[in-house]
Amino acid sequence: MKNLYIVRHAKAEGQPPEARLTKLGEKQAQSLLKFFEGRKIDTVYSSPFLRAVKTIEPLANKRGLSVIQDERLAERILSVINLDDWMIHLQKSFEDFDYVLDGGESNRAAYERASSFIEDIIISGHDNIIAVSHGNLATLLLNYFDDRFGYKELMELSNPDVFHIRFGTGEPSVNRIWNDGV
Repeated sequence: MKNLYIVRHAKAEGQPPEARLTKLGEKQAQSLLKFFEGRKIDTVYSSPFLRAVKTIEPLANKRGLSVIQDERLAERILSVINLDDWMIHLQKSFEDFDYVLDGGESNRAAYERASSFIEDIIISGHDNIIAVSHGNLATLLLNYFDDRFGYKELMELSNPDVFHIRFGTGEPSVNRIWNDGV
């Protein structure tokens, strides 16, 4: 039986890859230490974006684990152009997985990237895995196991957020386990 914990990063100062965690985000990252107490973790993967790495670094350090940065967990780029109506485009991209804007990545391409990550961890020797990502990509990772995850569920995510996927034989179970207590 494998356990995958999909973690959305803690509160950050912005969207660029180098955006840092806010003071609240730093506190949230520390709260993950207590949150994961008693849960076995074999390996930790993260988006290479700074906010994702810094979200899980305290836990990885305490457990003596390396944070393995994986480009496949990086956030999907909707567009390289700043859009005032970006939320409309984001919603449309969930209605049409092939919808793509200038310099952006379609949800289908991001889903394929996320799927290749999932397929690799399924055959890995690790049974208890954390994967830290971002809102859009975390939703696509969850969609791999349960196709009901879409735009509405993306909008309901918190920073941070944690989902537990248990899989092996039979259908995987997907459960939100984060408590917004921080």
